[in-house]
Amino acid sequence: MSEIPLKCPSCGSSLAITQLGCTTCSTVVTGFYPLNPFLKLPADTLEFLVEFIRNRGNIKEMARESGESYWAIRSRLDKVVAEFSYEEQTEEFISLKRKEILMKLKRGEITAAEAAGMLQDLAQ
Repeated sequence: MSEIPLKCPSCGSSLAITQLGCTTCSTVVTGFYPLNPFLKLPADTLEFLVEFIRNRGNIKEMARESGESYWAIRSRLDKVVAEFSYEEQTEEFISLKRKEILMKLKRGEITAAEAAGMLQDLAQ
């Protein structure tokens, strides 16, 4: 299975999903759909999360199975939590939210006044 590209091959900027298509009837839906944050995680972090879930979040059990110390695993988990927390505050996230608001305005889902308010809230 090929991975979804996250960066533009021409300029290196972040990519977003802007079109979805039905595999049965060929209906196409266009819009702005931010990528799931899990798609942005490195493969080793995803493997760690799979093991964490498989062990029902039991760090002691993970330590026993892997031979790593409790604190090493706890540190890895703290890094994953930090990655998600940081994601919400990055300029990229704000840019994606701004585009999402403008797409809603373009599709007529919100008024110009609502869009202006949402953009102002985003800037704070």
